[in-house]
This record gives sequence, structure tokens and C-alpha cells, in this order.
Amino acid sequence: MIKHDNIFKTDAIAEHYSKKEGVPVKYVCTSALGGEAQAMDIFYRDTPHPQFGNRYFGFYSDQLDRVMITNSDRIEGTEFAMIEDAKGDLHYSAHRHDYKEVDGNMIDGGRAYIRSSGDVLLYKVRDGELVKDESKD
Repeated sequence: MIKHDNIFKTDAIAEHYSKKEGVPVKYVCTSALGGEAQAMDIFYRDTPHPQFGNRYFGFYSDQLDRVMITNSDRIEGTEFAMIEDAKGDLHYSAHRHDYKEVDGNMIDGGRAYIRSSGDVLLYKVRDGELVKDESKD
């Protein structure tokens, strides 16, 4: 199981936007899109938004603590390095300054870089899911 450190109540957001948009919306991950030092909760819909054309969207808080929404299509295909804890759960760093330590192993760097100790498993976002990156085996 992949462990997420979400920012907002992701179940409530997914339910709200599924009803509002009339299509299923699901939570994917909490991550920066690239090298940013701020993560967002990222959601996915199978069909492009009729007005904006994106399938992924993210929620984050800005410097004034306002909740903002943004196109997050850049997350598709993005690599996630993960470490495994003693229970077999997977953990990832959400952004470049998100240092995580579990069971003596650490992961850091978000989508900007990979810094870790121990074995790293690589996953990618594909069609709204975090899936093992089979091209790296």
C-alpha cells in the first residue's frame, strides 16, 4: 500500500467534484509537479475537463493561505521514488524539501531529485494511478 500525506480531505474533494462535474474524480497523490518546494493534492478524471481540457487538477494553499486549484496534467508519467517500511507499505517524498524517514531508511527530493538510503522502488503516474515503473527493472 502506498502511504500519502495529503493536505486536504481528499475523499470529500473527490466526492464533491464527482457530483459537480458528473464524472468520477479520484485522488492520485500529494506532490509537487516538478522542482517546487510545495506539494498539492492531485486528482484525476478519465475525461478531459470540458472547459479547460485537463484530466488532472491539484489543490494547494498559497502564501496568503488561500486554497488554490491548478491544472496538474504535468504529473502524468512523472517518476516517484519510494521506500518500503517493515510492514511493506511504500512512502514517497512529496516535494524537494520533504525528507521522510521510515524504519531506518530515508527518502527526499520529491520530483526534483532522488536522495535515499536503502532500496528504492520506482513508480510512475499513469492514467490516474501510481504504478510500478516496469521499464526500470
